[in-house]
Amino acid sequence: MCSIMGFCDTCKDKEKFKEGLMKTTSRGPDDMRVVDTGRGLLGFQRLSIMGLHPQGMQPFELNGSFVVCNGEIYGYEKTKAELKNKGYSFKSDSDCEILLPLYKEYGVQMFKDLDAEFALIIYDSENDEYIAARDPIGIRPLFYGYDENGTIMFASEAKNLVGMTGRIIPFPPGHYYKNGKFICYRDVTSVKEYINDDLNIICENIHNKLVSGIKKRLVADAKVGFLLSGGLDSSLVCAVAAKQSEKPIRTFAIGMNEDAIDLKYAKQVADYIGSEHKEIIINKDIVISNLETVISILGTYDITTIRASMGMYLICKAIHEQTDIRVLLTGEISDELFGYKYTDFAPNAEEFQKEAVKRVKELYAYDVLRADRCISVNSLEARVPFGDLDFAQYVMSINPEKKMNVYGKGKYLLRKAFEGDYLPYDILWREKAAFSDAVGHSMVDYLKEYANGLYTDAEFKEKSEKYTFATPFTKESLLYRELFEKYYPDQAEMVPDFWMPNKNWEGCNVDDPSARVLKNYGKSGI
Repeated sequence: MCSIMGFCDTCKDKEKFKEGLMKTTSRGPDDMRVVDTGRGLLGFQRLSIMGLHPQGMQPFELNGSFVVCNGEIYGYEKTKAELKNKGYSFKSDSDCEILLPLYKEYGVQMFKDLDAEFALIIYDSENDEYIAARDPIGIRPLFYGYDENGTIMFASEAKNLVGMTGRIIPFPPGHYYKNGKFICYRDVTSVKEYINDDLNIICENIHNKLVSGIKKRLVADAKVGFLLSGGLDSSLVCAVAAKQSEKPIRTFAIGMNEDAIDLKYAKQVADYIGSEHKEIIINKDIVISNLETVISILGTYDITTIRASMGMYLICKAIHEQTDIRVLLTGEISDELFGYKYTDFAPNAEEFQKEAVKRVKELYAYDVLRADRCISVNSLEARVPFGDLDFAQYVMSINPEKKMNVYGKGKYLLRKAFEGDYLPYDILWREKAAFSDAVGHSMVDYLKEYANGLYTDAEFKEKSEKYTFATPFTKESLLYRELFEKYYPDQAEMVPDFWMPNKNWEGCNVDDPSARVLKNYGKSGI
């Protein structure tokens, strides 16, 4: 991970800009640089992952134009060779150094062809203008706001902009900014025609595209590790990576000291694939004492995001403190593509697809945000193979009648695609448990208990009513909102709403986001 920031006009207070940038030093602890473009400021904080030498430090410059990018560009070597044939020269091994030459050659059309997770800001000296863009899923964060004079500013995290702008707004994924407008260059949820191939062909394509997405994310000049919950998604990422690696991969799992559901399954997977495995054990006191820190890091009040972030933050903290790993592969985005426990209740294929579109479009505010913040605050980089653009676009294009749970098992296509020797049979086909629950049901119970002890019923009613947007509906949600407001005052609209099952579906009108409250949870909790 790195941190980027831009103030897109002459800046009178450079120190305030630097103060804003330094709020995310953990994203880029290796080096920091701010350049004056002549028409504003660009700032960059570096976490060295590709091209570890000083020449890879940003901003990159080309004929008076500058770029800062937080990203990984896959297959950049081929593009770099093509650009060299066009007369461009390069001083580093950084993948992001190709961006300015690409922009010079293709302008904003370059974004639709990037195979990348990225957020960037370009100062175009030839046209004296700023361009900004974000990857189609929003895996890399970017926010914007305006000062009192209407000057736009961009930053990796909302906390960079607190105190500099009245309203902080998430930069829309799959868009670029130019001439004051945000323009969509790619929508991975847009389907022109559904794929109706034979199930075996679909599963073969799922297999091959995911394997490709994992392989390209193993390339790094820094050391790579893997989060392994013992659930299907992270286990598949680890199993595929283990087959690609000449030596044992390094896997990490976390759980409560009393009732962790998935530690035993993670150990079973680790033993099967032969990984070097480490367990992190947490307890009630550790969870409660880290709650405010986690909310300040996340910049959200969403219940399920915060719950799931407790374990993720703590495991990443341990990895940062106890190992030399700098890159982590994770299993996020599979649920949005293939379905949750609650999407078993989708009344028809059309509704299933509409829900998938909604969830993918909102990923930037929930699971992707969680992974980014929990990992980056510990000076690590997240890579998300299920977010591979080719893979995600393909799965979104599969006829939803084939993706719905008409097989008696959720995520059937994904499981079927990896039958064989990747995972033990009972891991590949076991029921899903949400990460926040899999860490241990007691963790969520302790959070609820803690929140319930802070407010009387009358206090809860009075305090909740003052929040007209995303009004808290439980004492737990009120606690999270109050902590959020402490660090991000009056910025609640950065979050679309509470992540919840689709209340319009029969069986989904629940008062808690955990799959535990659904009647089909069943063996997920074992």
